[in-house]
Amino acid sequence: MFFNRLSPRNLKHLFSSHSSIFTLISKTPPAYTFTQNRNYVDVYMKWKKDSYYDSIDSIHKSIQLKPLIALKNCITAAPNGCIPISAVSKRDKELGVPFKIARFLRQYPSVFEEFTGPQYNLPWFRLTPEAVELDREECEVYRDCRDEIVERLKKLVLMSGEKRLPLKIIQGMQWYLGLPDEFLRNPEANFDGCFRIVEMEDGLKGLAVESEERVLSVMERNVMKRGEYGGEAMEGIAFPLFPSKGLRLKHKILNWLDQFQRLPYVSPYADYSGLNHDSDVAEKRLVGVLHELLSLFVEHAAERKKLLCLRKYLGLPQKVHKAFERHPYMFYLSLRNKTCTAILKEAYCDKSAIEAHPLSAVRKKYINLMKQSEVILKNRRVNNSVVDHGNVLPKLDLDYVEEDISLMAEDNMDKGKEQRFVQR
Repeated sequence: MFFNRLSPRNLKHLFSSHSSIFTLISKTPPAYTFTQNRNYVDVYMKWKKDSYYDSIDSIHKSIQLKPLIALKNCITAAPNGCIPISAVSKRDKELGVPFKIARFLRQYPSVFEEFTGPQYNLPWFRLTPEAVELDREECEVYRDCRDEIVERLKKLVLMSGEKRLPLKIIQGMQWYLGLPDEFLRNPEANFDGCFRIVEMEDGLKGLAVESEERVLSVMERNVMKRGEYGGEAMEGIAFPLFPSKGLRLKHKILNWLDQFQRLPYVSPYADYSGLNHDSDVAEKRLVGVLHELLSLFVEHAAERKKLLCLRKYLGLPQKVHKAFERHPYMFYLSLRNKTCTAILKEAYCDKSAIEAHPLSAVRKKYINLMKQSEVILKNRRVNNSVVDHGNVLPKLDLDYVEEDISLMAEDNMDKGKEQRFVQR
């Protein structure tokens, strides 16, 4: 009788209220049903440069490292451990190489060694001994830490609302998760029993995870170690803050941040269907999801635009990118390499709080090997520029006649240079 007297507009308003009908129906409503208010404070501020985060090579060199690893894998997959340039010259977009592949390979002589092939004098490429050793070390990491790497993928899937993600989306996150290429080429053979291939909308194949165990986020594990968390859902957990030098927040923003820290913490792996998307609790869940997501990645950072593909599946708002700007004490946005990279500050300010990815040490070694290429190329330029022109014959044009060559020889003799041009 009560619902019959309500107009459709009032009925919609009643069900959208978080503190009325759901409180009456549910005997034990979630804690966030009592705290879903919105005290919006404009946290926009001018971007502040931080040279520390802009100088982390493991983050900013990954743009060059990614295609380098892809080309390295093409060479190691060849039967003889070497390939002609024709085998990869047309695969620049597939491998993520920003310019001609031959030029890219020659740009890193410390990794790729060029030689003349057995046929048609084509340039061939193989790995240097140092690169071969790093590839062996990388394979050992994949073999010894396989379970840990797969566990990170499992957590990414479990953060989605339906506990499933399209394989296309996972491929986009493959570099950040540190997954080897063969994992997704044949997922059924490489994953354990908790994974299964499912059909999703638009005919896409997806990867689903079946797990009844409660998954704890990095935030929950850290506060439990400190004895500040009892393991109950929706407890208030404060995010660790790391202000950059010279970054000042206005007084009203500091007051809002203090209230924000006291709000209930919604785990990225918990059900979020009952959250009011316009509430402060929903924003705290958003920040928690981004914190957990970056903690799973190899460099604890990612291009901001690459994270937008996860918005639909992780239940994130349309303007998810604004969260990085509203919480500069937790995230840093680097504008190097003509892109915007989101960096989790905690991973670099408190390294004991977030476990390092098994692959991070190997990638740093690859970057150090890449840097040696700069020294090699510089030495080549110096050796080519230091030329004693008095002892070097000028480069002759094939169109020169014999008289021109004789005149050149006479001019050099007059200058006191003991040189002779022998014409045969």
